[in-house]
Amino acid sequence: MSTVKAWHWLKVLLWRLLAIKALLLGLLGIPLPGLPTVPFLLLSAWAAGKGWPALELWLLQHPRYGPPILAWRQHGAVSRRAKWLASLMMSGSVLLMWFSAAPVLLKIILPPFLAAVATWLWLRPESVSVNPMENPHDQST
Repeated sequence: MSTVKAWHWLKVLLWRLLAIKALLLGLLGIPLPGLPTVPFLLLSAWAAGKGWPALELWLLQHPRYGPPILAWRQHGAVSRRAKWLASLMMSGSVLLMWFSAAPVLLKIILPPFLAAVATWLWLRPESVSVNPMENPHDQST
């Protein structure tokens, strides 16, 4: 096997491993509170697009998780429910951290960082009509 082919298969394997790991973390997020689902599914679909097109297509066509992935890819949109859940989880994390033995520096740095993330998240569009026929790889919008 040539070096170029070996490098190609190594890249494909690494993309697939990332896709599977992210997918598994996303699936764990379904029953576990505090572990997000959709961001891991977004990562999984992105990585699968680099090395496992069949998995990417399966995720994009999934009846429950395909629409949020497509909404993100086509419009950078996040549902209001996801925004509320993320905001509540970030607030809960800050609250728990304040009552924990976390380092003071972390207690100072994390809240403004999470507030910035929440602000960015709430500035994302919400309701969009997702067209599954649009190119899912087009991330120019």
